[in-house]
Amino acid sequence: MKKIILIFLVFFYVVPLWAQEGFRYVGKRNKLSFPFQLINNLVFIPIQVNGAQLTFLLDSGVEQTILFGLEETKDLNLKNAEKIRLIGLGGKDFFEGLRSTGNTLLVKELLSENHLIYIVLDPEFNLSSLIGIPVNGIIGYSFFKNNLVEINYEKEKVFVYKDNVKNRKKIEKKYVKVPVTIEKAKPYVEGVVMLDSVPIPVKLMLDNGNSDAIWLFQNVNKQIVVPEKNFDDYLGQGLSGEVEGKKARIAEFSISKFTFKKPIVAFPDSLSIKNLTLIPGRVGSLGGEILKRFSVIFDYPNKAIYLRKNRVYNAPFSYNKSGIEVRHVGTQWVNEKIQLQTVPLLEGEKNTETDKNNAEFKYEFKLKPVYEISNIRKDSPAFNSGLQEGDIIISINNDPAFKYSLQEINFLLKQEEEKWIELEIERNKQKLKFRFQLLNIL
Repeated sequence: MKKIILIFLVFFYVVPLWAQEGFRYVGKRNKLSFPFQLINNLVFIPIQVNGAQLTFLLDSGVEQTILFGLEETKDLNLKNAEKIRLIGLGGKDFFEGLRSTGNTLLVKELLSENHLIYIVLDPEFNLSSLIGIPVNGIIGYSFFKNNLVEINYEKEKVFVYKDNVKNRKKIEKKYVKVPVTIEKAKPYVEGVVMLDSVPIPVKLMLDNGNSDAIWLFQNVNKQIVVPEKNFDDYLGQGLSGEVEGKKARIAEFSISKFTFKKPIVAFPDSLSIKNLTLIPGRVGSLGGEILKRFSVIFDYPNKAIYLRKNRVYNAPFSYNKSGIEVRHVGTQWVNEKIQLQTVPLLEGEKNTETDKNNAEFKYEFKLKPVYEISNIRKDSPAFNSGLQEGDIIISINNDPAFKYSLQEINFLLKQEEEKWIELEIERNKQKLKFRFQLLNIL
């Protein structure tokens, strides 16, 4: 699977916006932490909403809190809900949603009261199938607003520090401070991209809800031109539809004292971002593929971020070479052979081969994932092999597909080596086999 954006920006039509008060400490702690799930460079955190435990994408690129997939949150009691019209990133126009006020959100000892939530009613907008775990919503500005929030990608933990001089002094001893601006509730940072041999200063939104390294907008700055060596690609899912564009490798990207060689950059097309109103000077976004190489501390109150390298800092920039996007479309019952822990027989006791086999294994029915090809890039290795959208994947390199997580499938399709992949699929109740090679075209 590919970059799941996810949401860059959401506009709320007709209904006026009002600022969230944000999360505040309700205990005496100076610092707290909790684990997160890291999938495709994206951070998923647990939050209680009106007492119901949900999973949210933590996304610095959104202002408002968004819920979707309400069929998965039957125990959720939303307050003061009213119908509105929404619009977001993607090619479609307005769609119906709900606006709910007076909600209570809780993460350990962090509390947000009278919280405003927007609800997407369209059942087709459901990140769970794209991510491979239940995802109920997206949260941004309100979580970052009042405290110092560290995303430690290596430990897969979020640390939240109270905004005080003592905490900032400790952080500044170990991290590199980078100034940011907070504009319309989102953080922006200055960097430099090098296309060929020309350095170009760029203003980028810090968007850890975008799993790509960098997005650059075409036709915003005359100096930003898509490199000649590129390919058309599906970039992700927005609130208003699919986001498409081009993918290319550039010479270099720098932020503060950190430099990255040959990162892969996405150039979304103009139709996909037609609903996006850019703040002055912005030419793109800085996403999770760069941010995951650091421990990142967002300090909105003092308009800064703090960066410290981690062990994947120098990892190569890879991409999905197959050309297919895979999504989770349901579950199936599978009869699995389970090995048991057996107790050795005492000396002298009879031990037949039949007894041995019966004692060591048993069979159990378990629910396992079903995967489908949701998108396929034209002229890609998978496309040229004959694979199609809608094909159900039965096996991958002769192993049952249900043995893989969606994350593992993504990793397999992004390998640096030009390996061969064999898929057995089901199409129109027929089983077919296809084989293709992961070719590096950038």
